Amino acid sequence: MLFERQATRIRDALKEAALRIEHVGSTSVPGLTAKPVIDIHLAVQNSADENTYGPPLEKAGFRLIVREPGWFEHRMYVDLGPEVNLHVFSKGCPELARCRLFRDWLRIDQADRVLYSQVKQALALREWDHVNDYADAKRGVINEIMARAEEWSRRGCIT
Repeated sequence: MLFERQATRIRDALKEAALRIEHVGSTSVPGLTAKPVIDIHLAVQNSADENTYGPPLEKAGFRLIVREPGWFEHRMYVDLGPEVNLHVFSKGCPELARCRLFRDWLRIDQADRVLYSQVKQALALREWDHVNDYADAKRGVINEIMARAEEWSRRGCIT
């Protein structure tokens, strides 16, 4: 329900410029331990062209906090009511497919969903100087799980 409201808000702000809006991250996987943060991927024609989507998103209440031209021209906007991380990528960006595969795999594989939850819970007990340190600490288990998800995808088992 929270994601759908945010997706409608984004769609209303961007109209046809919003090519794809997807719920990703832990809150998109039923049964997965998650912080109350809605992670959303937004695909636009060209994420480097902020003028086509930035002003309407800002008018809708989102605030640009990350600009990473060296990593898929990624942009990240946030809102705090509810807490939303809106990741903007260009149409066809491989990161969109990678995160979708990870999400879809966790939705169907209970063992990896439990493994990922356990690692996240253990890491959440630690104090981190930077939020990226927490993300980096998850990298090993994410790579391990992604290897299984990619094998599943290669076998043509995607639903």
